[in-house]
Amino acid sequence: MSLEVENPGSTESANRLSLKRHDSLFGDAEKVSGGKYHGSQGSWARTLHLAFQSVGIIYGDIGTSPLYVYSSTFPNGIKYNDDLLGVLSLIIYTLIIIPMLKYVFIVLYANDNGDGGTFALYSLISRYAKIRMIPNQQAEDAMVSNYSIEPPNSQLRRAQWFKQKLESSKAAKIVLFTLTILGTSMVMGDGTLTPAISVLSAVSGIREKAPSLTQTEVVWISVAILFMLFSVQRFGTDKVGYTFAPVISVWFILIAGIGMYNLVVHDIGVLRAFNPWYIVQYFKRNGKDGWVSLGGIILCVTGTEGMFADLGHFNIRAVQISFNGILFPSVALCYIGQAAYLRKFPENVGDTFYRSIPGPLFWPTFVVAILAAIIASQAMLSGAFAILSKALSLGCLPRVQVIHTSKKYEGQVYIPEVNFMMGLASIIVTIAFRTTTSIGNAYGICVVTTFSITTHLVTVVMLLIWKKHIVFVLLFYVVFSTTELIYLSSILSKFIQGGYLPFCFSLVLMTLMATWHYVHVKRYWHELDHIVPTNQMTTLLEKNDVRRIPGVGLLYTELVQGIPPVFPRLIKKIPSVHSIFLFMSIKHLPIPHVVPAERFLFRQVGPREHRMFRCVARYGYSDSLEEPKEFAGFLVDRLKMFIQEEIAFAQNDAENEDETSSTEVTEAQARPRRSTNSVVHSEEAIEPRVSSHSGRITVHANQTVEEEKQLIDREVERGVVYLMGEANVSAGPKSSILKKIVVNYIYTFLRKNLTEGHKALSIPKDQLLKVGITYEI
Repeated sequence: MSLEVENPGSTESANRLSLKRHDSLFGDAEKVSGGKYHGSQGSWARTLHLAFQSVGIIYGDIGTSPLYVYSSTFPNGIKYNDDLLGVLSLIIYTLIIIPMLKYVFIVLYANDNGDGGTFALYSLISRYAKIRMIPNQQAEDAMVSNYSIEPPNSQLRRAQWFKQKLESSKAAKIVLFTLTILGTSMVMGDGTLTPAISVLSAVSGIREKAPSLTQTEVVWISVAILFMLFSVQRFGTDKVGYTFAPVISVWFILIAGIGMYNLVVHDIGVLRAFNPWYIVQYFKRNGKDGWVSLGGIILCVTGTEGMFADLGHFNIRAVQISFNGILFPSVALCYIGQAAYLRKFPENVGDTFYRSIPGPLFWPTFVVAILAAIIASQAMLSGAFAILSKALSLGCLPRVQVIHTSKKYEGQVYIPEVNFMMGLASIIVTIAFRTTTSIGNAYGICVVTTFSITTHLVTVVMLLIWKKHIVFVLLFYVVFSTTELIYLSSILSKFIQGGYLPFCFSLVLMTLMATWHYVHVKRYWHELDHIVPTNQMTTLLEKNDVRRIPGVGLLYTELVQGIPPVFPRLIKKIPSVHSIFLFMSIKHLPIPHVVPAERFLFRQVGPREHRMFRCVARYGYSDSLEEPKEFAGFLVDRLKMFIQEEIAFAQNDAENEDETSSTEVTEAQARPRRSTNSVVHSEEAIEPRVSSHSGRITVHANQTVEEEKQLIDREVERGVVYLMGEANVSAGPKSSILKKIVVNYIYTFLRKNLTEGHKALSIPKDQLLKVGITYEI
């Protein structure tokens, strides 16, 4: 028997959910709708509101690049005056090709229900192809409305062939996962280096008016500002965005105005740089030096990945409006104005931005520059938090506390531990490198590597999900991957001059993520191989002479089927189980959100009189877990609803069986008589008989439901106890040395120092009971 629930938010038959009899949805299933999230479309008023807010969040980094691009491009001064036209042309077309064409008009559409970033791309791909190490395409997932996907077009054999190749190749799965965590590591590196280079560049301008200040003093002023920046992250993107949006808007007005002034006053002829032929001439004149200078030019698009990573805070239309209407014209005018100034004063290339400011505007611009540098840091920090929250949910990092900072907008998060580590790293980098040139070498590698990884993942999306014509896919891949490869080759030439930093940083972070995910997967499969079938529950309880104690018990497990191996260990050591017992699974699906009405899924475990249940609580990677009281309240309400539905199903079955048996008996009695009147009397006799029995069943069912509900309420009042398996994982005795190091040392260090599952799940300490168990993998 199945129960079909129609999604009223859509008229498509695909939006119907087929629910198995023993499954229960959280809430009124008939009220489930598609749901519009913060990353989806909305009204124009809301879009413009988000576009304004996005100015203060995602454009600080790319908007403050004029502070250091020319000085990084010409570290040894300008040899030929016409080189400025070539460099300006490169800057303009780099801005057009990468952030505008690639991200604003293509990549933003490769979002996962409104969320962006490398992990969003990975999770999107994993829904269309089975590429994850832990199975995620299960019956429980298919019942979530926004998990449903359009099946590959049978007429498009290329998409099917590509899907089969991905699913059958372990190497392809590992490559995709490695690209994802490398991209995440680089974004983290970007979030660490952005504050250092932006703040240090802005503060350095004070030496124009106070030349007596030493570089050391400038560094310590920068450190103080960085400390303040990382301290305010706890207030959240929403509040910070509203505070910063007016400031960064003033910044864009200032740099556009200064650029226009310099263009008119110094050399309007630099507008010739829109002719790309000057790029060709630039490389002919400078050869290898021109190629090396690309490492400085690429800094004009730093922070571009933040547009995609922070998409969950806004929406596509809002980002497109703010980029094309505000950011690009302002920044382009600033670079054009600086080039016009340097045509007359090439000797000032080391401090182009501050030297090109008209005298009366210096101090206002300096103050706004400091604030804009802080905003630049905020852009990548918010993106790093958003991406890492996805990594946590997909089992790639230990559980740490993720704080959702906005009740109004989903996807705005703050991670205290990560904020502390990134803040500390940023301060150390500022003190150690001291100048923007060295930091810029490291910074560029983070930026371009992230660009390249996004290009590869979006290409997979175009082939597998969008099913675009191969010509468009090749055009996208060739144009953008070639551009990024040229830039990356240039930056790698500065590996020794600071470029090694992001590689070291990423190597450490990737090792931690890969280690945690590897052991997480191994542990999952070990538990799956050692589960006890649910039909053996009665035998298991009788064998251990288990007694029932008052209260409600919730045993947390990552498995969504069978009895986890920690349960037999628990009842063997303590042969007692709470009167109402639930095997609780918190499952994170590879989608941003699960609507509340589809949150909880229940099943009966063993006979009904045992009152033992399986509950799967499904969350998207951008969803936050409820507070303990709220969670327990929802759980109890939905458990009552499930019991009521189960009893109703049982009543329906009983009535059907009774009607069938009664009809058979009546026909048998009527058959020998062969009389019309007899048949009529027989049918008249049937009706009151069935009605009477049906009534008794209904009354009995109603009484049973009320008794069960009252029992649940009594047991909840006696207390709810949360049980968690504290698993110690160790490598088997025959394991390789590398595996022993990874499992016994690195993983154990992370588990002991970085993960506190009860905090991540918001479980009160006084209601927590941990059960120890050891696994050998």
